[in-house]
Amino acid sequence: MSSWHRKRIAAPISDKACPWWRIFPLSRGDATFEAMDRALIFDLERRLDHYERVGLAHLPTPLEPLKRLTAHLGGPRLWVKREDCTGIGFGGNKLRKLDFVLREALDAGADTLVSGGVVQSNSQRQVAAAAAKLGLDCHLAVYHGRLAPPGPAYETSGNALLNRLFGAQLHHVPWTGNRNQAIRALAEELSSDGRRPYVVPYGVSNALGAAGYATAAAEIANQSAALGIEPRAIVHGSGSAGTQAGLVLGASIAMPEVGIVGIDIDAEPERVHADVLRYGSAAADLLGVPFPTDRVEVVAGHAGPAYGVPHAATIEAIKLAGRLEALALDPVYSAKGLAGLIALVRQNRWTTEDDIVFVHTGGAPALFAYAEALDP
Repeated sequence: MSSWHRKRIAAPISDKACPWWRIFPLSRGDATFEAMDRALIFDLERRLDHYERVGLAHLPTPLEPLKRLTAHLGGPRLWVKREDCTGIGFGGNKLRKLDFVLREALDAGADTLVSGGVVQSNSQRQVAAAAAKLGLDCHLAVYHGRLAPPGPAYETSGNALLNRLFGAQLHHVPWTGNRNQAIRALAEELSSDGRRPYVVPYGVSNALGAAGYATAAAEIANQSAALGIEPRAIVHGSGSAGTQAGLVLGASIAMPEVGIVGIDIDAEPERVHADVLRYGSAAADLLGVPFPTDRVEVVAGHAGPAYGVPHAATIEAIKLAGRLEALALDPVYSAKGLAGLIALVRQNRWTTEDDIVFVHTGGAPALFAYAEALDP
């Protein structure tokens, strides 16, 4: 049975509580077109079902209306896909990828997961949590020098604290610009010591991880159909590129009229765009479909001065999300994604009749490492 028949929908929306909020029926909503939409979703799910999963992530994640933020901005109807609600280790979008990638690790007989990232990496934290849950050792190459610590708590709190709590062994290395070199070197060292390491790439971004993230597009398609909406776009922060590659791939199969808008959070839009093409094309090969290279959009100008450095628009997005919607966004990734979405709304990219989905990729623990910069 496909997940079309196993939908979990967000809490019902009350028109009485918020009279301006209207959920419209599908504009193409006769039975013929509805059957076509379901067939597209089923096709994506069928292709993804060829790959077994570990089952770590709590799925599907909710799709919820952002009523107060919508009213505040006066633009299109905004929704949030709650990828911060994927479960273990404070959740996040990487767990959806890890469900696929770690199945391969277990099948290969790995006893150790090896990955890496900066001190406050959300990806590292989710890899460490997954390793603890699966009974695997975890070694992390922790990069120093990519950004200046914003305060004394940066090195010890937030994700850094959780990595230690989850039992990860940390190996401190300098940032060279090569995201995976130190991770691979660490794996080779562990292998020479008799371990059976499995390399989880930076950001869990590779072909299998991107294919796994196409499941998010299938969920959004299912939930949108149940809610009677047709999103014009899905907007999210894009950095290591696997998440955007998966969304573009999944939407091209199940939601061909929906645009995927990646907001560059690395201040490296050309590199992000190239990596989306690379991972997306490899993931498309796994699913047996072409990758729509013309649908890859990476929007520059919202990353602030550098990766991991919050600027005024980042802080505004964090405060608006918190005070209007009780959402906790991290200053490195999800808040810069929302900052980009807010800017596009203010530029009138969409009409007030459009429905736009924002993907909240998680990362709340990093807020505590940036406390000095984010004093509310």
